[in-house]
Amino acid sequence: SLGTDRPAGPGAVKARVLVFTGGDDPFAPPELVRAFEEEMRAAGARLELHVYPGVKHSFTNPEADALAARFGMPLAYDRAADRDSWRRTLAFLGEVFAR
Repeated sequence: SLGTDRPAGPGAVKARVLVFTGGDDPFAPPELVRAFEEEMRAAGARLELHVYPGVKHSFTNPEADALAARFGMPLAYDRAADRDSWRRTLAFLGEVFAR
């Protein structure tokens, strides 16, 4: 869950934060994503947030569609979001660890 009873205070988040989420992920609905983003901004975090429109939970898992069918869960693999998030992750890590 992105919700918390103890939000991060100003200056509490020292690390850069990279987040990917699906715009149609019921486990991370838009109102929770917005609240998380507001919390991170208020804390002064260096947040990079990417929301993939129309994408559901577990979008980087190629087995998500089979799991969704088997367990009746709102999961779906999304090849484009998976590839884009991986590309962005590698770039992010390259920046963070290049120092």
